[in-house]
Amino acid sequence: MKQQPRCIWLTGLSGAGKSTLASSLEEDLHVAGRFVYVLDGDNVRHGLNKDLGFSPEDRRENIRRVAEVARLMVDAGLIVIVAFISPFRAERDFARALFEPGEFIEVFVDASLAACERRDKKGLYALARSGGLKEFTGINSPYEIPFSPEIHLETDHDSLSDCLAEIRLFLDTR
Repeated sequence: MKQQPRCIWLTGLSGAGKSTLASSLEEDLHVAGRFVYVLDGDNVRHGLNKDLGFSPEDRRENIRRVAEVARLMVDAGLIVIVAFISPFRAERDFARALFEPGEFIEVFVDASLAACERRDKKGLYALARSGGLKEFTGINSPYEIPFSPEIHLETDHDSLSDCLAEIRLFLDTR
């Protein structure tokens, strides 16, 4: 395929910009002639993981399955972009361990809780704050920020084009 297969793992709170970034990065890489696929929380939850809820155990299994699928895609030569909250370091570390060195790129899509709530078109934060949604990351379930992601994006003040440029620079230089 004349490309370096990789898993670009986007992690961050709901509303931080992971899906928007994943979609734009996918388009950008396609235009550059790369073979890319996006695994996003929404598309995976409607198919592969439709049998899972949001309990801590189900959330771990959700990430485990996604990591295994991403590994298969990288084995097939694709660049796979994974856009999941993936709130726990242990789960992200599990995913990283499935890949060869240099194949897994953790991208912390960082935005303040206030910014994420402002961007929330589905009303999930308000629902969680009212008690109608249990185990919602950032409100009544923790998010463990990455200790040393390969890329740290701050979507509160960095534009989408700046974020894309930072990822592309990283990909092009490694």
